[in-house]
Amino acid sequence: MNKNQPVWLEVALNGAAGTAFQPNIPITVDAIVKEGIACAKAGAAIVHVHAYNEAGQGVEDADLYTRIIEGIREQVDVIVYPTLSLFGDIDQRYAPVQTLIDRGLLECGVVDPGSVNITHTSQIAAGQDGIAYVNPDSHIRHGLALAEAHNWRPAYAIYEPGFARLGAALALQFPKLLQPVYRIMLSDNLLFGMEPNERAVRFYADMLGELVPNAPWMLSGLDADVTAVTPLALELGAHLRVGLEDAPFGAPTSNLQMVEEAVRIIEQQPRPLASVGDVRAHA
Repeated sequence: MNKNQPVWLEVALNGAAGTAFQPNIPITVDAIVKEGIACAKAGAAIVHVHAYNEAGQGVEDADLYTRIIEGIREQVDVIVYPTLSLFGDIDQRYAPVQTLIDRGLLECGVVDPGSVNITHTSQIAAGQDGIAYVNPDSHIRHGLALAEAHNWRPAYAIYEPGFARLGAALALQFPKLLQPVYRIMLSDNLLFGMEPNERAVRFYADMLGELVPNAPWMLSGLDADVTAVTPLALELGAHLRVGLEDAPFGAPTSNLQMVEEAVRIIEQQPRPLASVGDVRAHA
């Protein structure tokens, strides 16, 4: 883990929660493209997006993703990548990914190495179920096989420490695979993993430093404010993801404001902000 490596800054523009939880997220293709371009120009080397239909519902639609990716990349050189469906069999989940591969548009993709209950504190109080996010080993292997065959980087969301162990073990089965990004998921109000505090950041830095010493790792969250621990994470070698997908629900700030604040924090640290070329150059 190279603590002198330039800091990869990713922005997650919208997410799956919808406007009921994040009123300020971009929904239309034009709005997503506009915000992606602005955030890239402000310093984000990576843009992560979810697609929505005209009714404002989240959809896994390769044509919408194509319009988003091409729309952003026509204006700025940046890595843009889509989500992976929460539900379905292998064919259903990976069909849009395969189409984007066939169109030469995928540089990075979601391959989450584990399964988890994603339950909010408010759901506990109301006696409601959260989401069971299920990723069988066969689905993970399929994603990694596609990534190896087509030379795109897997983005691992590490909801629990065991995700990192499983992801590292499975990645070893694909010798030509680009190193996955191990993105630690912290939350204030969703009851998985760990809260965004110093103890959690140090724990993951130590664990990943032993488990995958050459792999990039990234600080992020879901319904989380990671600002207080960002300087420590950067000091320990982490990269950084910000944006309305990850921010506390009902966040009043914009994606661009979050990117600008992240750039200010990075500029106060010894490590420089990474260019898109820096990210692509990492084997």
